[in-house]
Amino acid sequence: MKIGVVGASGYSGGELLRLLLSHPHFELAYIAAGSSAGEPITSIHPGLRALAGQLFEATDEKRANECDLVFIALPHGESAKLISKISPHVKVVDLGADFRLHSRTAWEKYYGGTHAGTWIYGLSELPGAKEKISASTHIANPGCYATSIILAAAPAIAHELIDESDLVTVAASGTTGAGRKASTRLLASEVMGSLSHYKFGGTHQHTPEVEEVLAQLSKTEKVGFSFTPILAPMPRGILATTTAKLKKSISHQEVYEIYSCFYSDKPFVSLLPLGEMPSTSATVGSNSALLQVAIDQHTNRLVVSSALDNLGKGAAGQAIQNANLISGYNETLGLSATGLGA
Repeated sequence: MKIGVVGASGYSGGELLRLLLSHPHFELAYIAAGSSAGEPITSIHPGLRALAGQLFEATDEKRANECDLVFIALPHGESAKLISKISPHVKVVDLGADFRLHSRTAWEKYYGGTHAGTWIYGLSELPGAKEKISASTHIANPGCYATSIILAAAPAIAHELIDESDLVTVAASGTTGAGRKASTRLLASEVMGSLSHYKFGGTHQHTPEVEEVLAQLSKTEKVGFSFTPILAPMPRGILATTTAKLKKSISHQEVYEIYSCFYSDKPFVSLLPLGEMPSTSATVGSNSALLQVAIDQHTNRLVVSSALDNLGKGAAGQAIQNANLISGYNETLGLSATGLGA
């Protein structure tokens, strides 16, 4: 299959290129980066030596329409402008937020501008999701934070273990999650040796995404979610702690078995052995998400730790997982659950 990547100069775009270079059935045919068009690909992604001598192309719908499948890795609001010019026969996986939300009101509140519509949400580990994705041609790839939080909460909500109106997450992410655009707060001197909150007070754009997706699993169809993100002094990775009040008395072993069963046939989600905790270094370079569960007996709350690579399962890896499914391939093709770190 001929593959295009639009927005290839960004961090997610670069990770897409790295993974696609070793995919057995996807052939890179079009690599576009509007603001970097004409520049050598290795001037921005020096590790991609297989692309040495090649230049970024301009963003061009005609070139996109020559592909069988296109990944769009653009800032929010930009995908919708391009998609109207792409032929319906071209499969599309959008790594941006433009088609994730159902609610027009939520889109306008958290993103601004005009709501472009809603595509099938590409988190295949949710009940029934894999079948819906496989039957589709246009997929909205989930957000990185949203992926880590939804995977942490989904089994508990599906089994009616927790009070969905009081879901709380505090999560730290590496600096690549903020994109490549220059910013003083992302300078090495500002980030190194320091943790800092951002989008404080429930304003992060992944909030409505988490609420909408988890509400579909909830019998009450209503989820209340409070989210506090943290910028961590590392390039990539997310570590999230998600908690909620338990509705009923349940043992730690019972919760562990529920989570283990929920993800037993999911190749990229691992519930770690008891006593072992998720770490971001264990997920770097992989499409893996690691989970651990506990019960805080003092407050009767479920506590779930989740870790993933924000450029892997949180972006490019998950995008290829979705591309595999809509192309009729095994979802694991070209991907690994094995991280590069300790």
